[in-house]
Amino acid sequence: MTPRQRIAIVGLGVNNQPLVPFFLDQSHVDLIVADRKDSLMLGQILTRMGVSTADVEILGGPDYLTRLARMTDLNQVYVTPGMPKHLPEFRLLASRGTVLTSETDLFLGKCPASVIGITGSAGKTTTTTLVGEALRKDGRRPVFVGGNIGVSLLPDLPRINRRDWVVMELSSFQLELVTHSPHGAALLNLAPNHLDVHGDFEAYQAAKRHIWDFQSEDDWAIVPSEDSLVSKLREGQRGQPVYFSLNEVPAHGAGIRDGWLAWQDTERFVKIVEDGKLKVPGIHNVANALAAIAIVIQAGGAPEAIAEVLATFTGVPHRLEIVRDHDSIVYINDSIATAPDRTMAALRAIKSPIILIAGGYDKHLDYWALGKAICESSVKCVVVLGQTADKIARAVREHGAVPVVAVGGGLSEAVQAARKHAIAGDVVLLSPASASYDMFLNFEERGQSFREIVQQL
Repeated sequence: MTPRQRIAIVGLGVNNQPLVPFFLDQSHVDLIVADRKDSLMLGQILTRMGVSTADVEILGGPDYLTRLARMTDLNQVYVTPGMPKHLPEFRLLASRGTVLTSETDLFLGKCPASVIGITGSAGKTTTTTLVGEALRKDGRRPVFVGGNIGVSLLPDLPRINRRDWVVMELSSFQLELVTHSPHGAALLNLAPNHLDVHGDFEAYQAAKRHIWDFQSEDDWAIVPSEDSLVSKLREGQRGQPVYFSLNEVPAHGAGIRDGWLAWQDTERFVKIVEDGKLKVPGIHNVANALAAIAIVIQAGGAPEAIAEVLATFTGVPHRLEIVRDHDSIVYINDSIATAPDRTMAALRAIKSPIILIAGGYDKHLDYWALGKAICESSVKCVVVLGQTADKIARAVREHGAVPVVAVGGGLSEAVQAARKHAIAGDVVLLSPASASYDMFLNFEERGQSFREIVQQL
């Protein structure tokens, strides 16, 4: 007989909601839902999910973690991804033997199919989308795509078979508590991010490294050839490396030769798509395409399928997305740029004169390199707003004489200021180099707001 388990779900957001019906289907589980939202609101969320509040113990309100930490009989606590895991309440629970875990680890442990996991400081969603579309285009097996891309795959477990393709975008938050690694693990790149939650760059790297920390010799890892930070994280790992490179075609992997993105292994050399045929701008998107080629072919997908997808792919919303050409000024939404390296990639991708809109929530990142990149790029003027406005302005002024305009209001005021400084042939680029949480729920909401403001000009 299975012993009863006391399980708590901390945070009832999109990522954790599928855990509720999953555990309620198991007769040996007593379930607790804990969240900063008040108990009435949590009850309403559960009701909309089709869950009876009589089946769940609810801990709501600002003291929910304190009350949770008083429970001495908890077996497992499923922590929402973006929550700091080093809080004293979690430390206390762990000291008593309570296991801190996550929805991601539960899925990785129970999924019958081999999982392809994709992470990185930038390019995760684009690469995951390319891989998912290419495997669907291949058509030989069912394909399930989810994770940080916005869809939990936990409800799909009953439908997933051993030979299916499962593709997951994985954030550092989702990887923090895992004790399982995907069969195929891709780490696209590495740069400081989310230091407000992780505490420091070392902790952020440690979370990313979990994507292959638990691999065996039968597993594989997609890695960039020339990234020294990623190479250092690979030291001592057991999964077999497969490379992608912007400078050559690796002996086993994807790269560029004679103007073609190509794949090579011990048995074949395959041209996939001409470099100039990619419809998404920027060298970073070439790297994403090469990573996608390596993942798809290493996973058993057809080269023809990824070739077809790359030749027609026009990008993912909020990633260098052209919103409008108004008065011969092009407005581009790059709201996904929540860290300086993302904005620097956007500046490299755009050759026209730029009026840059930057700033937002402070994740405790360094903007020195961004200031230098701005002054060495085609940026004519920077409009700054939000918590990081002063940091970005100081970084720009340290490196050159690019004008900086600070706005005290919101995004609408920033767009109007950018419009005043733009002339025909310029690009107004929203690429904040900061998170959105000081003004918006997430980067998608920020990007949508930018679209609406621009469309009303």
